[in-house]
Amino acid sequence: MKEKERQFSFTSENLEKAKKFIKMYPKGREGSAVMPLLYLIQEQCGWVPRSAMCYIADMLCIPHIRVYEVANFYTMYNLKPVGKYLVQICRTTPCWLCSSEEVLDAFKKKLGIDVGETTKDNLFTLKEVECLGACVSAPVVQINNDFYENLTPQKVENIVVELSNK
Repeated sequence: MKEKERQFSFTSENLEKAKKFIKMYPKGREGSAVMPLLYLIQEQCGWVPRSAMCYIADMLCIPHIRVYEVANFYTMYNLKPVGKYLVQICRTTPCWLCSSEEVLDAFKKKLGIDVGETTKDNLFTLKEVECLGACVSAPVVQINNDFYENLTPQKVENIVVELSNK
């Protein structure tokens, strides 16, 4: 770590949720709760800091590296801060065949950023992800918890304007 990260701890409400998640797994298998706990951290912080990974590893009595491996494997966990709107563009074959490349280019142009970057105003972060599970409505983009389907470059323009004005 280059900078000293602030120590993480769950809010009292999230600590209760974490305990409920852990209780869902058999004795001796509490480490299986790592994924819901990582997601809970992300809901609380907006991303998953390393100090939070260590916190849940200690809570689950598992090696820190196990949590780090899970957090790094899945694209659903953000390992650095993201903008207010996390734009996740599906790049798998069905979306690609339906012009997801044009949709990606429209986001890049409208936002003035590339994949993996965040706008200077911290409103938008652009990310490529694997299948979002809405192939019938390709191309698809997930922005935070909302899905936008059957996208075109013009629809991208409208979405960005609408979200920028919220």
